[in-house]
Amino acid sequence: MTTARNKIRLTKKVEDKEFLRKHSLYDPNFEYASCGVGFVCHIKGKKSHKILQQALEVLRRLSHRGATGADPKTGDGAGVLLQLPHRFFARVCRGRISLPSEGEYGTGLVFLPPDRKERRFCKEVF
Repeated sequence: MTTARNKIRLTKKVEDKEFLRKHSLYDPNFEYASCGVGFVCHIKGKKSHKILQQALEVLRRLSHRGATGADPKTGDGAGVLLQLPHRFFARVCRGRISLPSEGEYGTGLVFLPPDRKERRFCKEVF
């Protein structure tokens, strides 16, 4: 159970950058790059559609900070990083692809150029 005292204690630790540097992924060298960044998660890693809805709301609210896929040449923009829906992948891949256990694989998206020659080149390289 979270008490007011625990919230104050946690808030003080979050504000203590030296504590964060020693006990988390925090690195003050990257503070300059955090303009327009949102982070939504369930503290215990629970997967839910609500988390996705909240992440999409963060993107909507950060659009004024450049959180859009505005550069068609580099693909620079914004997105959402999610946990893999292993049960869905297992169901879709059944009988087609031998899928490793949950947490033992990764996925990715590759956006290929619309030009046929460039697309073929990218596929060969990939």
